[in-house]
Amino acid sequence: MNTSVPRGRKAVARLLFGAALATLMAVSTGGAATAGTAVDAGPGSGSTVSARSDAYLKDTASDVGSEPHGAILSSFFNSPDVKICAGPTLPCVHSNPVVGSTSYVHANIRRDGPYGTGLSVGTLRAYYTTSGGGAIWPTDWTPIGSTPVAVAPGVTAVTIPWVNVPSLGHFCILLRWESATDPMTFEGPATSINTQYNNNIVWKNANTVSVGGGGGIIDRPFAVANALNVPAPFDIAVRPLAEPVPGLRVVADLGPELFARWQQAGQQGEGIRVVGRNQIEFADPQRATIKGIRINPGERPVLKLSFSTVQPLQKSYGLQITQVGPLREPGESFVVGGVDYTIEPGRAQG
Repeated sequence: MNTSVPRGRKAVARLLFGAALATLMAVSTGGAATAGTAVDAGPGSGSTVSARSDAYLKDTASDVGSEPHGAILSSFFNSPDVKICAGPTLPCVHSNPVVGSTSYVHANIRRDGPYGTGLSVGTLRAYYTTSGGGAIWPTDWTPIGSTPVAVAPGVTAVTIPWVNVPSLGHFCILLRWESATDPMTFEGPATSINTQYNNNIVWKNANTVSVGGGGGIIDRPFAVANALNVPAPFDIAVRPLAEPVPGLRVVADLGPELFARWQQAGQQGEGIRVVGRNQIEFADPQRATIKGIRINPGERPVLKLSFSTVQPLQKSYGLQITQVGPLREPGESFVVGGVDYTIEPGRAQG
């Protein structure tokens, strides 16, 4: 699914990103550990690690570890290599963590990516933030836990306990693989850039919404952020991941401050309508966008998204909500983050 800019602008975006980051990537991937050197694998390992190793996690199903992974405007924020589950054992189904419980972050780390081979030893670290679009590294991220790992050939399954899930209830998850012989290419404030240009970093932002069709409403937070050092306009876009969800209604409550900014910018949008004080409905299930909400640097306001259906659902559907706007300078249009929602039949509950 393409949720963003025309093909011509997409090509230009790739060139801009490549030109800006090529030098950093060349230095990091070529100079961090040169051929013929070795690094101690750690106490008790009994071996050394020949440079350079390359373990990675997938941003998307087609990701093979390339930096960037090749799909700048894809659903890079929903890694297939990460699940949150209620129990410590596999297999399990990704689910919303339960407030106050111990949940478990399960991840797959893959060895021998395109930039190196051999034993890869390091630490996998997990973080969380409010579910939503953009997020600033490291300001918006809170540690969950970490574990040391020696990555075996093939795929290594890793589990990190998440003790006492906080009251927020709905989250983005970020995983970072840190290794002396497998360095990051670079890290800046934009989580989206860091994720797409480091095969050591993945983002998991998927949420389940159970709606019953009997008038019940499910609310979800959706945080937005601006990685620039100047105010900039951003869009909130809704698209079905496959077929539209029958009878689905999604309303965004911007709150008084963001709603006033949107009005001042001309109340721009596509497939939307104002339905109440500070509230905008995504009326077109195929293509709806709230356009031009000004976000200031250093803030991360949280919208409230309300989901309901007018009829019972017979199966589950996919819905994607993204934040679209600039990453490096005003005037750009990129997906800077988002959430893939599973809209499933069931009794309305949080």
